[in-house]
Formats: sequence, C-alpha cells, structure tokens
Amino acid sequence: MMSNDKNKEIERRRTFAIISHPDAGKTTLTEKFLLYGGAINLAGSVKGKKTAKHAVSDWMEIEKQRGISVTSSVMQFEYDGYCVNILDTPGHEDFSEDTYRTLMAADSAVMVIDASKGVEKQTIKLFKVCVLRHIPIFTFINKMDRQSKDPFELLDNIESILGISTCPMNWPIGSGKEFKGVFDRETREVNMFTAEMNGQKEVNTWNVSIDDPSIDDQIGDYFREKLEEDMELLEGAGSEFNLDEVRAGNLTPVFFGSALTNFGVETFLRHFLKMTESPASRESNLRVIEPEVEDFSAFVFKIQANMNKAHRDRIAFIRIVSGEFDAGMEAWHVQSNKKIKLSQPTQIMASERHIVDKAYAGDIIGIFDPGIFSIGDTLCSSKDKFAFEGIPTFPPEHFARVKQLDTMKRKQFVKGITQIAQEGAVQIFQEYITGMEEIIVGAVGTLQFDVLKFRLASEYNVDIGLEQLPYEYIRYISNQDEFDPDSINGTSDMKKIRDLKGNVLLLFVHEWSIRMVLERNKGLELSEFGTGGLKRE
Repeated sequence: MMSNDKNKEIERRRTFAIISHPDAGKTTLTEKFLLYGGAINLAGSVKGKKTAKHAVSDWMEIEKQRGISVTSSVMQFEYDGYCVNILDTPGHEDFSEDTYRTLMAADSAVMVIDASKGVEKQTIKLFKVCVLRHIPIFTFINKMDRQSKDPFELLDNIESILGISTCPMNWPIGSGKEFKGVFDRETREVNMFTAEMNGQKEVNTWNVSIDDPSIDDQIGDYFREKLEEDMELLEGAGSEFNLDEVRAGNLTPVFFGSALTNFGVETFLRHFLKMTESPASRESNLRVIEPEVEDFSAFVFKIQANMNKAHRDRIAFIRIVSGEFDAGMEAWHVQSNKKIKLSQPTQIMASERHIVDKAYAGDIIGIFDPGIFSIGDTLCSSKDKFAFEGIPTFPPEHFARVKQLDTMKRKQFVKGITQIAQEGAVQIFQEYITGMEEIIVGAVGTLQFDVLKFRLASEYNVDIGLEQLPYEYIRYISNQDEFDPDSINGTSDMKKIRDLKGNVLLLFVHEWSIRMVLERNKGLELSEFGTGGLKRE
C-alpha cells in the first residue's frame, strides 16, 4: 500500500463532470469555479456582449466563433484544501458521445438546469448515462437573475421527468430583476449579493439571519412572508437530506443561483466538495482496482489532435485510477502489449498547458500520443497486466460522402481525416470496391460534419465538400469469415462499405430492411456497431 502522503493526496482529489442542455450556462459555471479556485483572475462570458472574452474552457476556434462547446475540456484547480478535476462537456446532442466518454472518467456529475426552462431534452439523455454509471448527481438551477419558473415546479420537473428525488439545500428569493438572494436552509440565513463587473469578478455577498428584524428592510415584507410559506411547505412535503442516498445516486441536492452574475456559485462549490467522495475504484478483467494500491493504472477516455497548432501534436487524455504518476515513467500499454514511456505529461486549461511532474489517482492528465492509443485503452505498471472495461462506441446515425476539392492535397486530407476519426469525433468508411478513393464519414449528429469541415480547413489546410447520404442504420457482418459479402441478397436501400481495417459493414435507410436482409440470407449474422462486433487488431 501507499505512504500516508500519497494517500492524503488521493483523498483530497475530487473529479466531476458538468452536464446540461445547450445554453443552460454550463461553461459559464465552470469558469466561475475556476475563478473561485484562483485558476483564473477574470472569467470570460461565453457569448456576453458586455464582456469581450471567450470562455476559458473553449479552446477550438469553432467554439470561440459559435460560443458553444464541441469538445470536453479538462481543468484542475485547488480550493479549500481540495484538488478539483473538472470536466466541462459539450451540451449539444450531436456531441453526446464525447460527453458519454467524459462521464466514464468522472466520479460525480453536476447537472445545470436553466431556471426558465426546467429539464430539457439533452439533460434527460445525459442524466440516463449518469444513472447507468451510478454516480452522484448534484443540481445547480441557474439563471435565477432572469425570469424563471416557480421553484416548486422546477423540483417537480426534475422528479417527474428524471425520476430522482430532490432536496433543496437553499431556496431562491424572487427571480429576474426581483432576485434578492437565496435562503440557506441549514444556517437559516439569507445570502444576498451585488454583482461585480458582469460577473467577471467574485461578488460581494452578505448574510442576514431570517430572524434578524432588519430582514424586512432588505428583502421586503412580501418576500419574507413568501419565504416562510415556502419553507413550511418544504418541511412538510420535501425529501430529507440523506448523504448515503446522494452517494448512491438516488437523491440530488439542489442549489439555486446565477453563474453569470456569480451568485450562489461558491456556496454550491463548498457544499458539493464536502458531499462528494475521494476517487472511486474501477472494475478490470482481473479484479477491482482500488485507488490506493501502489501500482499505477489509467485508461484513455479522449484523444485530441492539434490542441497546439505550433506542434501539431496528439494528446491522449487519461484518468488515473490507481497509484502515482511520475513524469517520464514507463507503463504497459495493455492493448498492444508494449511497454511505453509516458512522455510530455500535461494538465490543460483550454489551449494553455503546463507540464506535470506528479499526478495521483483521480487526476486527469494529457500524455503525448505517438499514434498508438485508442479510446478505452488501459495503461498499467503492474506485472499482472489487466484491462479496464471498454468505453462503448455510439453507432453513427448520419452519413456523408466526402469530396476532396483539391486533389493535390491528398496526403494532408488522408492524414487529417484519419486523425480526427481516431479522436472518435467521426467514423471513417470506404467504398466496398473502390476503397479510399471515395470516403464516407459517419457521425452521431450532423453538427459533427460542420466541425470536420472546419477543422480540415483550419488545421490541415484542406477544403472538402460533403454530400449527405440517406442512410441511418449500420451493421457489422459478424461472420464474414463464413459468409461471402458478395453473395448477399440485399434490399434497394442497402449499401455495402468497409471500415479502415477492411471489415465489411452494411448501411440501411430503413430499419425494416435489416430484418428483410437477414430473412433473405440464411446464415448471415449482423451485429450492432460499437457492441464489440469485431475486435481491434
């Protein structure tokens, strides 16, 4: 087992992801955490006209231009004795696969909800992933500085749509221009504020006891009476706080605030860190790997090329599961059965990075990828090599034929599209007969095609045209050693393609065509994409 110092380092780690529907204020909240953690001095509003900054966690040029997050960002900061690893995820559903992978690296999740809209479509999708992972979920109801739904309606919304019990830790007093502050149910104090510099700086806040006679002057008779009524209702009908239920993922503590004006963020951060636990153990094919064991182990959950345009490098983001990481150390890359040196270890805040000498279980770091890593790969230093459970791949639902506009740039084109595909942003396929002459890309969402086009132009200086194809379903031929693909009796809406390893796949426009092809071809076996239908070479 490890020394006490190493154990203390692991115990103070907290690793969480932030999830939400687009525009609920997730990236803004991330920035305010960094502001309170001292990682940044000035928070840049994502789309704010009053501030001239871009979000710190948005590093890709397309993110800055559109004011959206299209990749998961990884950041670390210190706060109140804790070392916090924060994963900001894309909210847009077209990038939900990136978010899913990120959730695999997190021990808990913060769910951000827009107070004026309640639970939205993408929140439901991401919440289901959290449930599958059995991780605790903490809710921050954001944008209280705008007109919002009734707080009871918002709680009912979370409980009825997501099926999780709620326990408000604080309660809003008013909303929009009438937003006075929040009432802390534990301390029985009203926390009030004045915004500073459009929320770019920490806010001035002060607390007044609900029993203080001056409270009427500060919030007014109407809001004090409304607060007393609300509290009475909550005490009678609300769920009681139970930390075990929170950690089991059955109860979500709810906080109200405004990330943009910076109010309620620090209260949330403080409570959140106290309620969460140190890094969790992980299942492997040999045994459960505990964080405190001496041997280093980690898994790759994200690959990103060209984060630094000057170096044109590829970074593999790893979540350290156990032990201690030292710069320049060697570890087994289990999938290739090779011992490799883990070089250029970095921690990254958007496009800024710094070299890491040491890291511990729970930390997220980036290491140089010479082109050998794939998402889900395991690294370990123990003699008895093991592999962590893989990260599933989402089947593409949209397909397009790629047309290269300048054939003289063929080399850059192939390099660019291959690297972007290795990150898991898109899947690359080739025509069944003509091979790489014609490339077909598959994506979970159509916005990924825009990102592909943009990145090929800006990072590889290659312009492409995309011709959307009507296919929506993809299947592997599981038994292609026994079944000749040429002999398949297909349907008019079926198309044969190959992946980059030469495996044959079938595309379909309609789901019923899959059943028809199986009926017409006795002995043919089809498997869903991403379910381990074929092993990696």
